[in-house]
Amino acid sequence: MAKYGKAAQKKVRRAMRERKHGKLKSGRSGKRVTSRKQAIAIGLSEARRSGGKVPRKRGGSRRRKSGRSRAGTRKK
Repeated sequence: MAKYGKAAQKKVRRAMRERKHGKLKSGRSGKRVTSRKQAIAIGLSEARRSGGKVPRKRGGSRRRKSGRSRAGTRKK
């Protein structure tokens, strides 16, 4: 099965074309987008909002909890 649908492909293509021509702007600040990765992210988020087939967003960096306790904190 394909991870991304046709609607997602179209949205990303449109965002990349707008970035290339200097027309793509970010949402909140309205600044021009020059990064390729950011343009792809904007296209995918638009596709996700319109109900296209796009995998869910991963959470940011995750920390793993270690199972052992610190050596200096034990009471005798």
